[in-house]
Amino acid sequence: MFVLLEGSPISTEEFWSSVRVTIGTQPLLNGLSSCFVIYICLLAGRVVFADNAEGSKNITLRTRHVLIEDGGSLHIGAPKCRYRSKATIALLGRSDEKAVAEVPELGRKFIGVRGGATLEIHGTERLSWTLLTRSVSSSGLAMGGYAFQRNFSRGINLRVVDQDTASVLFSERYDTHESRNDSQRLTQLLRSLPVRRIVTLAVGDSAVKSLLDETKRTIQSLYNCIQNQYNLMNLVKNSSLICSRKPLMQRILYHLFFGLPGFPISGFQVDAVDQVVLNLQDDVRTWQPGNQVVVASTDYSMHQAEEFTLLPCPSCTSRQVRVQGRPQFGHVGEIVDGVDMRAEVAMLSRNILIYGEMENACYGNNWCQFFGHDTYGGHIKVCIFGNFTSVHLSHVELRNMGQQKKGRYPVHFHRCGDVDRRGGYREPTYVDGLSIHHSFSRCITIHATNGLLVKDTVGYDTLGHCFFLEDGIEQRNTFFHNLGLVTRPGTLLPTDRNETMCTSIRDKVYKNYTPSPSMECKAVSTFWIANPNNNLISNAAAGSQDAGIWYVFHSSSTGDSHGLVPETRAELTPLGIFYNNRVHSNFKAGLFIDKGVKTTNASAADPREYLCLDNNARFRPHENADPNRPRVAALIDTLIAFKNNDLGAWIRGGDITIQNSGFADNGVGLSFASDGSYPKDEGSSQEVTQSLFVGESRNRGSNGGQNKYWGQGGADGKMRTLPRNRTFPIRGFQIYDGPVRLTQSTFRNYVPTTERFASAVGFNLKNTWQLTPRNNLSKLSFRPNVSMFFGHPGQWFEENDLDGDKNSIFHDVDGSVTGYRDVYVGRADNYLIRHPDCVNITQWNGLVCSGTYSQVYIQTQGAPSLSLSISRDEYPEAPLVLRGINSQRALSQQYQPILMMSKSYTLHWDGPAPREIVLSLINFNQGDWVLVGLCYPPDTTFQVMADINDRQSNTFNDITDYGPLYSLAELEKKPLERKYFFDHSVGLLWLYLQARQRRDGHSYCSVKGCERVKVMATTSSSKLTCNCTAKAYPKYTKAPSAVVPMPTLSTQTSPSHVLNLYVVSRSGVLLIHFSTISYFPQVNRETFSFTQPGFFLVSVDACSGKVTKKSSFSKMDSKMEQYFKTGIPKR
Repeated sequence: MFVLLEGSPISTEEFWSSVRVTIGTQPLLNGLSSCFVIYICLLAGRVVFADNAEGSKNITLRTRHVLIEDGGSLHIGAPKCRYRSKATIALLGRSDEKAVAEVPELGRKFIGVRGGATLEIHGTERLSWTLLTRSVSSSGLAMGGYAFQRNFSRGINLRVVDQDTASVLFSERYDTHESRNDSQRLTQLLRSLPVRRIVTLAVGDSAVKSLLDETKRTIQSLYNCIQNQYNLMNLVKNSSLICSRKPLMQRILYHLFFGLPGFPISGFQVDAVDQVVLNLQDDVRTWQPGNQVVVASTDYSMHQAEEFTLLPCPSCTSRQVRVQGRPQFGHVGEIVDGVDMRAEVAMLSRNILIYGEMENACYGNNWCQFFGHDTYGGHIKVCIFGNFTSVHLSHVELRNMGQQKKGRYPVHFHRCGDVDRRGGYREPTYVDGLSIHHSFSRCITIHATNGLLVKDTVGYDTLGHCFFLEDGIEQRNTFFHNLGLVTRPGTLLPTDRNETMCTSIRDKVYKNYTPSPSMECKAVSTFWIANPNNNLISNAAAGSQDAGIWYVFHSSSTGDSHGLVPETRAELTPLGIFYNNRVHSNFKAGLFIDKGVKTTNASAADPREYLCLDNNARFRPHENADPNRPRVAALIDTLIAFKNNDLGAWIRGGDITIQNSGFADNGVGLSFASDGSYPKDEGSSQEVTQSLFVGESRNRGSNGGQNKYWGQGGADGKMRTLPRNRTFPIRGFQIYDGPVRLTQSTFRNYVPTTERFASAVGFNLKNTWQLTPRNNLSKLSFRPNVSMFFGHPGQWFEENDLDGDKNSIFHDVDGSVTGYRDVYVGRADNYLIRHPDCVNITQWNGLVCSGTYSQVYIQTQGAPSLSLSISRDEYPEAPLVLRGINSQRALSQQYQPILMMSKSYTLHWDGPAPREIVLSLINFNQGDWVLVGLCYPPDTTFQVMADINDRQSNTFNDITDYGPLYSLAELEKKPLERKYFFDHSVGLLWLYLQARQRRDGHSYCSVKGCERVKVMATTSSSKLTCNCTAKAYPKYTKAPSAVVPMPTLSTQTSPSHVLNLYVVSRSGVLLIHFSTISYFPQVNRETFSFTQPGFFLVSVDACSGKVTKKSSFSKMDSKMEQYFKTGIPKR
């Protein structure tokens, strides 16, 4: 055994050696702390850092690397006997050293754990991170600083300011120029104030004529004062004075500001320095003076995170600390408008420190030119050339770790396989309570490793994806109560890079190809989850350049794992546990579930770089990742997303449910995107329930810290930080395509301003894609009122005329949005969905209609660049023109109009008619029908057939030919027969589209498959523009009518009211739920019912979360009053 004992570091010039610890080696080194390298190998090779009960055996080891293998072990403390002294391992070296060879698979400057090795490092337990429980202002005072500036009136203008809260207690003007009585009143006031009270005095004009000497003596004898360059005692214009009643008990920072001579503008500002006390959720007695902490941003910019040094604070409670200096920005410490926005506060210091010694400047080929400093740090790599014996790391500080080079990360589990009991480990592998900060390549990398526990770990100010799953096959890993903040771009992968790096690093693209940053890069995330079968519980992603948590889907295993393991089919794999996670202060999105990565090398066919971002994956979880087995709903439970610049959450796929979540102050709160459009997507469900959306909260933010936009808010009219742009139309829930179900949720403070629109429920901007009328909204509550907007031409919306824009629609199931039950809400200018009794809502640019609605999916072949014009026979003067989803140069095109059922329509083209058209019935229920007339040249002949497409097997069943009829009247008598009628005089081919099969759930198509009608046309007039509108109308014009009567407007506006009360206790988050829908309270999802009228009380222990007592009272009387006084036990 090799024991490192207490001693002072020996410089590299004094002593360098290679130490090899093998069987029987048991030297005791006293004072030795610098080694060239350390090798620990063979069965009995062991290095143990010495310690004592007093924690005084401080050891510093400086080495180029430590390599543990062949049964060797390194121990610094143990889980049940934690290291008490201070241990430091400094990893040395440069990337360009010639005299020192790199170690295979490890390089330089590392701690390496090879097969059969043990690494056990356990520092003193300290609370890793917690939350503020009281807001901290940029002044450092509890209630914010006080600043005042104005053109003051004649005499002495006084403010009395509370020294603890900075609130103004008293304001008065004393005209000491004309009134001796005013001077006496001022003297009396100054003598009456308590000690430490702050007094500010400013003179806007003369105050000397009637000022008593007694007043001057009172100020000089009782108050400590500072003043600006003008002497208040001489009472010239623009004098300013700030005083504190003696004795001065705390350090207050005073600022005086004033105008130029002759301009009567002056004022003052009051701040605190070195007196800022942070009030915290948890017991932090393990945090000591001199330790470093970081307080997260609670605004849009992650750069408002701030570091502080702790100061002694004898008066602090166990949940308070005092910090040096004062904040530059405000940090929220409360639940604001129902959303928990409390800033995370993390302890960075540990008594065991492993760090990389750095050069003073960038050098060599380390990609450090993008950062302006040396990025060649140390790294820890586990599991090289075989499985380890035991690895556990807890309460260790890692600083200046990682390198901008593949495989060199602060902590790297490299192809370790199963590291829990499934892998044969009696003590499952974990990392716990690590502090990884100011590092240069990720935080923790899990590479082809399963079953790892990452707990209570902080990753702060790091480059590239922080908590990183690498090859897409990593499963069953658990991230519990970790915090990542200030995640900056890096160079390693395209998804790590910002725009500059993306276009500059081109060594792996094909020839001279230039990457597209927005499509291939710009995805750096605090949590990069490459396989959904992992658990994320109680984590916080508190600031990333792009996303907080990103689930990305590899279509096949990548990197070193490619071809070596069975494919996992990540996009079909069910989601692990996702519970109680927080995402805020991210630039792109808080939570992002979408996209894949490119899994092929760059080539002429696809010049993009390997592993760049790719739009090739759709999350559609099924049992056992088998698309032929039932779907498994992915549950996002208790997500908190606030102050994300673009999106609180963007989620593509199905089936997916979000519940018990809160979204506030995001550009867009939540947007769902479907698995994909028909015919690729079979249809799936997306649901949001029991959630809260806040447009603009009372957290108005701080102007600065790289926040770009500052302007007036809509909810209270006050200045605040803004997402995206001053004119950006904020939305709570954004409908993109669907189907989605939004229910039992509340929307607050979506209020437009003169510069921008606001919409509680809105639509994706500039949308080319399909929308389904099966987007169902119910049991919603809006405060202060319903805010909705369908867009209009202008900034952000452009012409507002893309296919998805025009087909915007949703279903108000119960009238909680519009006041009309079972109606559809769409754009006011869409005459395909309206009838005479529809209700226009001008301020929404929308209309409310009754009826039944479905989609017809129209695919064309042989006629590129066509626009489709659809007219309803009741409104032929107002056709809907669709340009199609595909590129105008595509050989085929697709259109997806939403149609009112039981109506007739004609379809026209702005060029020659397609030679082949397929019309698929989407979201048609059995028996739904429309009558359509397709425009063709008069000499056209047709082959018309129906079939059912089974997309799973890609087969076509029930193929049936259509036969001709010779009048529309005859066709209308036979809607169920497979017949068509071609009106040669007009050029319209009439046929019915009617669903004959049953459709279940959220499927686009029937249980047997997708019912389709295929029209193949032959004509000699192939260049003739086929727009039959002039001949079709008025011949086929019909009087408008409503198929489904319009309901009456509800006179009782009784939308659901949902209250989710989150009580944060030592045992976790306690959820108490009340709803007018269920009438019964729920505590942690257990419902407590009652049958007697009156009041039902449920008592809950806020620390344990347990229900302690249930009581009921028939009325509010003395018995109930007594119960509140004595019936609830104190803790």
